[in-house]
Amino acid sequence: MKNIILVLVLVIGYSTKFEGQVTVNNAQKLNLEKIDPYPIEVTYSKTSHLLFPSAIRYVDLGSEYLIASKAEDAENVLRVKASVRDFAEETNFSVITEDGHFYNFNVLYNSWPVNTNYNLLEMQKGINRENSNDVLFEELGKNSPSLVDELMGTIYKKDKYLIKNKGARSYGIEFILKGVYVDDGKFYFHTQVTNCSYVTFHVDFVTFKVVDKKLAKRTVIQERTLNPLRIYKPLDEIKGKTVERNIFLLDQFTIADDKVLLIEIYEKNGARHQLIKLKNSDLLKAKLIKDRKFHN
Repeated sequence: MKNIILVLVLVIGYSTKFEGQVTVNNAQKLNLEKIDPYPIEVTYSKTSHLLFPSAIRYVDLGSEYLIASKAEDAENVLRVKASVRDFAEETNFSVITEDGHFYNFNVLYNSWPVNTNYNLLEMQKGINRENSNDVLFEELGKNSPSLVDELMGTIYKKDKYLIKNKGARSYGIEFILKGVYVDDGKFYFHTQVTNCSYVTFHVDFVTFKVVDKKLAKRTVIQERTLNPLRIYKPLDEIKGKTVERNIFLLDQFTIADDKVLLIEIYEKNGARHQLIKLKNSDLLKAKLIKDRKFHN
């Protein structure tokens, strides 16, 4: 009986020691991979503004001491202030932006904060933040937003003209498709708009629709709208006698032979809309992106 008791004690002692080692190792690993927070101060009588390099996608506040919201008509500006006066405890909040970056902030109350405006782009220049803190979004699959942005940037910089005679021109506006690329189940559409007039073309929106061939030239009754997952540059304006290019990221798809893909760009408060029509055979000629290079 004594031998049995002795064995149990030894087993329990060994198990406790082993678990302690695992905990220490995990703690060291977490410490090495931690994301250092930004320290900021807030107050009750003033609003703090944080300017991010990309549009804000998610915000989580650490306590009821804080209130926050995105600024109207500014997707990359966050407003933060204290909801109560003179709170003593440190609190925090976290932000995820559309470019996949994760930010966390430690917050203290100060009746007279030194700063109320924070430029995260400038703050990051002096801090080495690697891509390990990139957030993966479901719609982008296994690719991080930073990788997707890099691929879009590569297409934009190379500026290759891969597709001929796919475009439209009227009212002094030319809208063409320069190329279609494919990578990891995603299409990258490279477009170009040339304003041959002196009248600025203000872009309202761009649509991608799959419609029946017979309906493509008249009012569309049956259509399937495809929403871009990412747009490389903001849809803004094309000034007179200038050229603007853009990249649109969409989920990979194919269409039946009796259907076509319509890419349409609409003018805000105007009628100079332009339309590009593609067949399934055009999509199947998409260039493969691999290791940031283009392959046949």
